[in-house]
Amino acid sequence: MRKNVPLLELKYRPPTHLNTSPRTMSARTLEAIRYTPDHLQVLNQLVLPHETLFERVETIQDGHATIKTMKVRGAPAIAIVAALALAVDLSARHKKGEFPNAAAAVAFVSESLQYLKTSRPTAVNLFDAANKLLALVQERGKTATGAQEVVDAYVAAAEKMLVDDVQDNKNIGRFGAEYIFGQAKNKDNVRVLTHCNTGSLATAGWGTALGIIRDLHATGHLSHAYCTETRPYNQGSRLTAYELVYEGIPATLVTDSMASALLRSQPVAAVIVGADRVARNGDTANKIGTYQLAIVARHHGVAFVVAAPSTSVDLSIASGAEIPIEERAENEVVTVRGIVVPLPGEEAVREGEARTVQIAAKGISVWNPSFDVTPASLISAIVTERGVVLKKEGEDVFDMAAFLGK
Repeated sequence: MRKNVPLLELKYRPPTHLNTSPRTMSARTLEAIRYTPDHLQVLNQLVLPHETLFERVETIQDGHATIKTMKVRGAPAIAIVAALALAVDLSARHKKGEFPNAAAAVAFVSESLQYLKTSRPTAVNLFDAANKLLALVQERGKTATGAQEVVDAYVAAAEKMLVDDVQDNKNIGRFGAEYIFGQAKNKDNVRVLTHCNTGSLATAGWGTALGIIRDLHATGHLSHAYCTETRPYNQGSRLTAYELVYEGIPATLVTDSMASALLRSQPVAAVIVGADRVARNGDTANKIGTYQLAIVARHHGVAFVVAAPSTSVDLSIASGAEIPIEERAENEVVTVRGIVVPLPGEEAVREGEARTVQIAAKGISVWNPSFDVTPASLISAIVTERGVVLKKEGEDVFDMAAFLGK
C-alpha cells in the first residue's frame, strides 16, 4: 500500500535580473514567443531559469539555428517559430524588391520551408505546418498578379497558426483536466506527474500536458504536481519547475530515477506527457525517458495520458517504428550548465556567474537519443484539442485516423 510520505516542495526566488515589466508579468503564464508584424523575438530557453533573454529572429537562418540549438523547443513552438521566422524574412525581402513576380516569392517560400524542416527531424508539427503553408502559397501563386499577394497570404496564414495554437492548447487543457479528474479514484487528492516541459515555453502559449495541470489547478482539483528533472537537458528542472513556481502551482521536483519510488509512495492519479509525434496507431514519440515512465505507470496502475494537438498526429505512418529519432551531441550528457552558488566552507566564488562543467569521466562514449517511443498499449488516453481519444474495447491500439475523421 502507498504511504503519503511528505516530499520537499520547490522553493524559488526569481533572479534579480528577471524582466518583471508589465508586458511579461501581466498574465500568469510565461511568454516564449513575441511577435508583431515584421518582428519576432524568441526567449532563449538555454539560459533559463537563471536569465531571461529574448533574441531577435530576422531570417530563416536565425530560425533554423534557434530551433537546432534548442533555444526554442517543444513541437508546437518549433513549428510556430519556423513559420514566423519565414514570415519576417519573406516580408523584409519583399520590401527590398527581391521578388520580381509571384513565382519568385513562391519559390523562395518553398526552398525556405524545406530548409527549416532540416532543423529537427522528430517533431511532426514542423512538417505539418510547412506542408500546409506550402500548399496554401502554391495555390495562391496560381492566380496572384504579383509577389505582394503571395507574401500577404503566407504571413496571414503563419500568424493564424500562432493564434490557433493557443486556443488548441486551452482546449487540450480543459478536455484533459476533465478526463483525469473524472478518472481519479480520490477526487480530494489529485496528484499528477509530468515529464520534460510542455507548458507556455513549449508552445505558442498555455501548454499541452502542463496546460492540463494548469486547468486542474485553476478548477481547484489539483492537490500537487510532480515534475521530473528530465536529463540530459534538464527541461523539467530548468523550465517546468520554473513555470510551476511562477504560476503558484504546488509542485515538487524529482530526478528521473525517482519516478518508481514516487509512484509507489504517493497517490499519483496520472502521468501526463506531451508528444512530438503520434503514429496512426497511437504509438507516441516524446522526450527520452517517457517510455520508462509509461512502464512504471502501468506497473503501479496509474493512468498514462498523452497531451498533443492533432498537428502532432502523423497519419502517414502506421506505428512508432517509422518515427525517426534524433540523436544529439555527446557533450549534452557529459556536461551541465548552471549558475555558481557558494557552498558552506567554500572559498569566495563569483556567485550568479553561469558556468558549464564536466560531470562525466573524459573519454567515456555516449549515446544520446533525444526521444523514445511509447507503445500505444501503455497509453491510457490521448488528449487533443478535439477531445479525448480512447481505445475501442478489447483493442490495444488507438484508431487516430477514425478519431480525426480521415
